[in-house]
Amino acid sequence: MFEVSAHTHFSAAHRLVGYPGACARIHGHNWDVEVFLRGATLDDLGILCDFRAVKAALHDALEDLDHADLNAVPAFAARNPTSEALARHLYDKLAAQLNTPRCRVQRVAVSETPGTVASYWADDDTASQR
Repeated sequence: MFEVSAHTHFSAAHRLVGYPGACARIHGHNWDVEVFLRGATLDDLGILCDFRAVKAALHDALEDLDHADLNAVPAFAARNPTSEALARHLYDKLAAQLNTPRCRVQRVAVSETPGTVASYWADDDTASQR
């Protein structure tokens, strides 16, 4: 198997409704996002997935989140915009744009602070429950 990844960042505010501590108040982060793609075969040029396409998809996926109050983003109307929820949201958006028969989004990792990471991937059981 081959794996490629692309990394970017964005800035946004959020608050965690019901959280028993300071994170219940609105605060901001410089979020890091990394998407990992996997596949078994390369194209005729020896490329799994064009980095230009991956970076463009990341840009598109983050357009509504960058410099936003994440609690006001419709995707988070019914759930807290945690790192875990962001990872799943971005996974869904990126997989819809990047998945091909040869190359698929494997997982998305989101970090709101240095030293912490939340990742999301869909295994066969999870994908069938959607």
